[in-house]
Amino acid sequence: MSDETQTLEIFRQKVAKFLDEELSDRIREGGKKTTSMFSPFDEAMAFQQALHAKGWSGVSWPREYGGTGWSLAQQNVFQEECRVRELPFLLPNALQMVGPVLMKFGTEEQKQRYLPGILSGEEYWAQGYSEPGAGSDLVSLKCRAERDGDEYVINGSKIWTTYAHHSKRMFMLVRTDFDCKPQRGITFLLLDSLDLPGMQVREIIGLDGVPEQCEVFFDNVRVPLGSRLGEENDGWSVAKHLLVHERGSTLSMGIIMENELRRIRGLATGLGDGFGGMLVDDSAFQRRFADLQREAATVDALEDKMFRIDKSSPESGPYSSLIKIAWTESLQRLCEFAIDVCGSVSLPLQLAALEVGSDVETIGPEDALTLMPKYLNNHAATIYGGSNEIQREIIAKAIVDGRG
Repeated sequence: MSDETQTLEIFRQKVAKFLDEELSDRIREGGKKTTSMFSPFDEAMAFQQALHAKGWSGVSWPREYGGTGWSLAQQNVFQEECRVRELPFLLPNALQMVGPVLMKFGTEEQKQRYLPGILSGEEYWAQGYSEPGAGSDLVSLKCRAERDGDEYVINGSKIWTTYAHHSKRMFMLVRTDFDCKPQRGITFLLLDSLDLPGMQVREIIGLDGVPEQCEVFFDNVRVPLGSRLGEENDGWSVAKHLLVHERGSTLSMGIIMENELRRIRGLATGLGDGFGGMLVDDSAFQRRFADLQREAATVDALEDKMFRIDKSSPESGPYSSLIKIAWTESLQRLCEFAIDVCGSVSLPLQLAALEVGSDVETIGPEDALTLMPKYLNNHAATIYGGSNEIQREIIAKAIVDGRG
């Protein structure tokens, strides 16, 4: 065993010991009851705050901003250990999105004002990107901000704004110039509150019965010019940098898929095949199971390479698009497989049982509780963060330009 490998193994044991001994039962339950890429809010933030007390909340942050300063290999180990234990996801909007762009584009005043609260988990941020007519085609956004003295006046709306009803702040893209190339007329703003005069947050109840997404409306909402991150009309440069972090932060999806496959196999051992045998022994089940195992291994290998790519390199953008396609489409096939295997067992709507801390008994096997919510939520996986059709265009352009 090389010195580097031995050092990494000691680090893994240190991480494992903390995760096994220092987290509350509610945090662990929140991870088990995660049904999308966003874990239950309170438990996810409690997990971040526990990590912060240890000095570990800024997993990928440099030490100069209070982060761990861990190597890519150490970050990978940390994610693997979290995913093996099915702990809550660290919610991405603040730590993985607005935090890195503040480090790159923010003034010293903005960094000092915002980064500590992001790191500690005291201030969660909503992402104001998508609009009713501008999702993956983000340059078509219409929400406008017009200068009035030393303020911007915002009018318009945003949609699919995850956890806006729990957020203290918002980062958003607005149109500040309608008479130029679309990418050149966008500005990136930082809002200090989601309760400003003229601002309204409205929850959206998903197909799974949970209010995770929101609509946000702006009616002459005033914010100071100092809310701008980067230059006016150059917000697209900031947005592109953020999207690389969003699409490239895959949270060890290969391990997540392997966890789900083990769950499905366990359920199949208790289900009949309709012909007197057990479903787990059925050749059709075994074939699809093996196919998905190979897909999980492929995603794992792609992620391993992603961890080693410099996010400022030319290949980072197209590669983050590639990996986003790979894991979202594989995840959807896995969720479909789970529903095919469990059938009616997965159908009951059990909102009370899904609540963290609930003592409501589940209908059917406990391991089937999250299957239908995951199936419904992950239908959006190939759309959010830029639809997979857009990702394929990014990859194709990189190949044409000689970067693929």
